[in-house]
Amino acid sequence: MNRITQRHNTLDMIMHRIWQRKIPFLLVFFFVVLATYAALVVIDFIPEPVDEDVAAVEAMVVEEAIEPAEPIVAVVPEIIDPLPVKIIFDDLDKEVDILNPASRTVSDLDNALLSGAVRHPDSADFEEDGNIFILGHSSYLPNILNKNFQAFNGIQNLTWGDTIRLQSGDVEYVYIVEEVFEAAASDVVVPFTPGESRLTLATCNSFGSKDDRFIVEAHLLEKKPL
Repeated sequence: MNRITQRHNTLDMIMHRIWQRKIPFLLVFFFVVLATYAALVVIDFIPEPVDEDVAAVEAMVVEEAIEPAEPIVAVVPEIIDPLPVKIIFDDLDKEVDILNPASRTVSDLDNALLSGAVRHPDSADFEEDGNIFILGHSSYLPNILNKNFQAFNGIQNLTWGDTIRLQSGDVEYVYIVEEVFEAAASDVVVPFTPGESRLTLATCNSFGSKDDRFIVEAHLLEKKPL
């Protein structure tokens, strides 16, 4: 009998013995499997189903972790220059310099009007809540050499919701138009008392003129650094 035949007979004998003892073999096999599974459970090696409550909490944590930071709000610096130096009409495509004379005499105010619009010295400035009153020439005569005589041309065409920007040396103030109307010079009364931050514009030929004027009333919307 050669070696291959011997090995074959030996394997048959082993399988025969296992088959004769199949029940003990199966019991031992299942016991080994259960013991192995129990050992894996003890060491927390078996994956567990995801609890819905735990998953919800983890999702909330992730959302909080990726929540965007609060937007940075521009901080307006402390007012350094309280006087307006420029007025900008976005809807008229016009910019006009503003003068701030200290004198209240008609002659001095009229002389200032030759160089731009004029803030009346009795009205408010940016350091206080009140009404800023600014006047400017309006003329539709042809061939005017000094364009400041047309500084406020077109303000009668402004409408509710249009923006007017006043600039100081360091801050820009944005106003929203509320009303535009025409009035006789004798009927124009501009309150200078402190209160809401407002802006009043008026056209004029001179501070002593009795001609009708166009008046624009606006209130402050926002301010931002330049």
